[in-house]
Amino acid sequence: MAGPDPLHGVTLEMILVYLVEHLGWEEMGRRIEIRCFNFDPSVASSLKFLRRTPWARAKVEALYVQLVS
Repeated sequence: MAGPDPLHGVTLEMILVYLVEHLGWEEMGRRIEIRCFNFDPSVASSLKFLRRTPWARAKVEALYVQLVS
């Protein structure tokens, strides 16, 4: 039986801010190689990209779940 969903009630912005605070842009870019993490990163530009790129969003969500579990 699975536990509660760690993403329930957590917005993409909340996930991104958490990851930036705990890992920093450089480490995030190393773990998930996407341009918006490696070149002139910002929460706003990353949110825009992640909202329209399902595979990248899935990787960010998976990284978040890994860190909070």
